[in-house]
Amino acid sequence: MSDAALRERVKELVVECLFLDVAPSSINDDDNLMEVHGVDSVNLFEIVVALEEDYGISFEDEDFDVETFSTVTSIAALVERKQAEA
Repeated sequence: MSDAALRERVKELVVECLFLDVAPSSINDDDNLMEVHGVDSVNLFEIVVALEEDYGISFEDEDFDVETFSTVTSIAALVERKQAEA
């Protein structure tokens, strides 16, 4: 999967998990998801579970920090790293 497709999927998950009434493409790759779109810990958990299911990866405790899950770009980079480790 291309980097652009992965970022688009992350945006789709944000829209789905937050029940946002916006197009995924309206989310900027470097928007702070918590500040701009209201992502909270419950939403983040839902996004993480969906990513694990979609990509067959597992996140470890050390993967969870505010910076890693703050933007579409940083989440996509983590997913790519996890796929490379698998």
